[in-house]
Amino acid sequence: MKRLAIFGSGTGSNARAILEHFQNHKEVEIVLVASNKEEAGILNHALDFGVETLLLTKSDLHSGASLRYLKAKGVNFIILAGYLWLIPEEMIEAFPNRIINIHPALLPNFGGKGMYGKHVHRAVSESGADKTGITIHFVNKEYDKGEVIAQYSVEIEPGESPETIEEKVRKLELKHYPNCIGNTVKASL
Repeated sequence: MKRLAIFGSGTGSNARAILEHFQNHKEVEIVLVASNKEEAGILNHALDFGVETLLLTKSDLHSGASLRYLKAKGVNFIILAGYLWLIPEEMIEAFPNRIINIHPALLPNFGGKGMYGKHVHRAVSESGADKTGITIHFVNKEYDKGEVIAQYSVEIEPGESPETIEEKVRKLELKHYPNCIGNTVKASL
């Protein structure tokens, strides 16, 4: 059985889809949902599924306390679902190719520090791109630079608003992220 922790900073729509996907799964168990924000909606989703929650502080994250806690829980993979802090190098080294992130654009375009959520969709809209999508990738020491696992795209119209782009991208995220996580984790069994 592979044991997963989900890290998030926001409302948690992707986290909820992941929790639903792996509920009663035979090979994968979500054992922890962690957030750096006490009021983040992702923590409420965890409670709905009876999954333990953890509030991440910068000091716990960088002192190694969070890493020790994950190891004590037997976590094999960390799944980022709207998590905005850079993962410390020590944690990346402890989970090589076992920290998975989703980015709401087709990397390497529209990635890097500060490029998340509405900022990405606004940049895509203003660029005049004819398509966008999602990139699921492993996490390394730099924002959005890890090895790509999968990309899924959607067509967009000239002048399409950031809000409608976000809706299209969200549908891709909810459809593909849980399955892609499952396939990646199964490949490690």
